[in-house]
Amino acid sequence: MNDIVASDLVTEIDRAIVRATQAGLPRVTRPYHAIADAVGVAPELVMSRIRVMLGDGRIRRIGAVPNHYALGWRANGMSVWDVLDERVDELGAKVGRLAGVSHCYRRPRRLPQWRYNLLAMVHGRTRAEAEVRIAEIAAILDDAARAHDVLYSTRILKKTGLRLGSA
Repeated sequence: MNDIVASDLVTEIDRAIVRATQAGLPRVTRPYHAIADAVGVAPELVMSRIRVMLGDGRIRRIGAVPNHYALGWRANGMSVWDVLDERVDELGAKVGRLAGVSHCYRRPRRLPQWRYNLLAMVHGRTRAEAEVRIAEIAAILDDAARAHDVLYSTRILKKTGLRLGSA
């Protein structure tokens, strides 16, 4: 098989794997085997191609996407922080390890409209519980944080990744 044909085949297999997983991994004991059955290839090929796509960035991560509301977490807020640039990575790592913080990341400022460079999604069963978690973040950031705000969710937004159409 020449390189062009092999490359086209890998692209089609990769697309088929993405299509088979875009609604989530099958909830079975061996999800990659189920994907392989659906795609018509060996499970080892599915796992290999997923590793390649993770490695080159076409797939960023594989993880659970919980519905926080269904789990009882009704107060979900994106806390945004203006943190000293020289400390944001160090402090962001600490914030990201807190219970009740599902994700924490650095983003560029967009001055003068957006001064915040550290974002941390906070979850609580009540607004008061979420505020306690935000106070924990404030204590960690201390005087390295010059300002912050919280943008509370009012509804569930997109809970899906990339969607490919049918072939």
